[in-house]
Amino acid sequence: MADDDQVDEGSGQGSASKGKRKLIMIGGAVLLLAVAGGGGWFFFLRDHGGGEQHAEMQAAKPPVFVDVPEILVNLASGPGERIQYLKVRAVLEVKDAPLIEKIQPSMPRITDLFQVYLRELRSGDLNGSVGLFRMKEELTKRVNAAIAPNQVNAVLFKEVVIQ
Repeated sequence: MADDDQVDEGSGQGSASKGKRKLIMIGGAVLLLAVAGGGGWFFFLRDHGGGEQHAEMQAAKPPVFVDVPEILVNLASGPGERIQYLKVRAVLEVKDAPLIEKIQPSMPRITDLFQVYLRELRSGDLNGSVGLFRMKEELTKRVNAAIAPNQVNAVLFKEVVIQ
């Protein structure tokens, strides 16, 4: 009989510990779901104040463009090489309309800077999109230096022809 009592006591402790494990596992699962739900709400459903920023972005003014006179130059070439010409039509992208009035008096200087830079180029300098990107960046830098403290956002090409 003593052996039967010990077996009953042992099985009672075993079932009690199994019940605690189940309770801990259920509690852990509930906690995991709560954390996942809270994280999902935080990252996807909660308004992070983006509505105010979004409204400000929509209220932002579109850029304004200033035409640069068409430029036709002969490219630098070595002795005995065929003469090649470069024709460029470009626009300056500025933030707002009042800058146009400040840029217009400097347009002869800008045209001169474009001419001087473009005459130094060789046809090989303009190969591919990398060459055009370098030319655009260099022209933007020169325009910003000419109209300082004002600045243009970019020099954009309407037409680039090498003949």
